[in-house]
Amino acid sequence: MSTTRLRLFFNFEKEERWLAAMAGKGFELVKKNCCGLYRFRSTLPEDAVIRIDYRFFKGKNDLADYKLLFEDSGWKHLAGSRCSGTQYFRKKSGNADDEIFSDTASKAGRYQRLAAFSFSLAAALLPVMTVVLTLRQASYRAFLDPGLLYQTPGLWEKTGADFWGAFLFETPFALLRGLPLLIFPAMVIFAFANAFCAVAAYRRGVR
Repeated sequence: MSTTRLRLFFNFEKEERWLAAMAGKGFELVKKNCCGLYRFRSTLPEDAVIRIDYRFFKGKNDLADYKLLFEDSGWKHLAGSRCSGTQYFRKKSGNADDEIFSDTASKAGRYQRLAAFSFSLAAALLPVMTVVLTLRQASYRAFLDPGLLYQTPGLWEKTGADFWGAFLFETPFALLRGLPLLIFPAMVIFAFANAFCAVAAYRRGVR
């Protein structure tokens, strides 16, 4: 049996505590996607130690060697691919240390890598967002006048039941026209927010 949860975190320590609490309820992490959707499998409740690293890998062999290194140190790799960035581990041996990092600097280094990736992503998305905003300038006026998203002829001249019938029928289509316009601005804002939070966490970690 599996279950899913949608959560967003800007701090690895908070995410680790939440995943440990989920393990205490009998849910072990299986997968997490880039949108913050976590998938868990049902298992026996346990007092688990969860740790997160942030790394990308050039190839499958590099990831396999990385996971084997942690496996030999008493840690089970729960989730994370070579391109996902976040790598999730659960302590599986009582003899293993409670930390996967050898010192404070290496622990803070994951935030440094996250900040670098997030800034790069934001920088790559900014030109795309600018082009979209320029080409769809007229469409963005709909956020000041949502009525522009409705394309049923004569909708606003209708009254009574005719108006509400046409309005309710058109509304799902109007939402589909409007929501995509928010995708790139939302992605850029999220990437910058993630980067600044990571920088702040890195600075706290190296002090």
